[in-house]
Amino acid sequence: MTEPRCVMISGANRGIGAAVAKRLHEAGWALSLGMRRPALPDWADAARVQVCAYDATDPASAIAWAKAALARFGRIDALVANAGIANPQDVVSISDGEMNALLQVNVMGPQRLAKAAWEGLKVSGQGRVILLGSLSGKRVKSARSGPYSVSKFAVVGLAHALRHAGFDDGIRATAICPGFVATDMAQSLTDRDTAAMTQPEDLAQVIEMLINLPNTASVAEFHVNCQLEESF
Repeated sequence: MTEPRCVMISGANRGIGAAVAKRLHEAGWALSLGMRRPALPDWADAARVQVCAYDATDPASAIAWAKAALARFGRIDALVANAGIANPQDVVSISDGEMNALLQVNVMGPQRLAKAAWEGLKVSGQGRVILLGSLSGKRVKSARSGPYSVSKFAVVGLAHALRHAGFDDGIRATAICPGFVATDMAQSLTDRDTAAMTQPEDLAQVIEMLINLPNTASVAEFHVNCQLEESF
């Protein structure tokens, strides 16, 4: 029997990460889930699901997690870097420590994960890297979204950089850029009805499609919006 493909998913305990994990589990993938507080989901088949401690601010955490995934499943075929934070301040008011925290979690975290998983992704020949960006990485919509936008602009750039770095080895990288998604983070930032937002399950469907595309169908960015905007 062919071994199932293995995907690493950060921030997999809730929201988008949890929805992606559940959908790929149902599609037959082996899952290595990175969480600050590891806990096996109630829907998980323990034979195909591994939970690991992961702290996006700790460089050693990414290395340890990737090694654990390889040790358990013998392969890494995809990475979904989903863990992220927001800070609703403007770029003048935010402190150096708060700005650094945004960059550490939202930018350096995914970069370290990709680096830690890179050799496994190369061996796959069809390695896939999905970075959770944002439409805030394509435009700055308000002063209060400024610092978050700075970090997400960098995430989009990181996806393009990874695509270039791994293209000859069959690695394809995509920045997923949604607007408001019905998660705890979005609900803390807007009074928009969650039913009118993009649902985590919608993004899970998109991500499953992207990681199943052949090497000849590289998608650098995928924009998703729940409302009409001039460009998005």
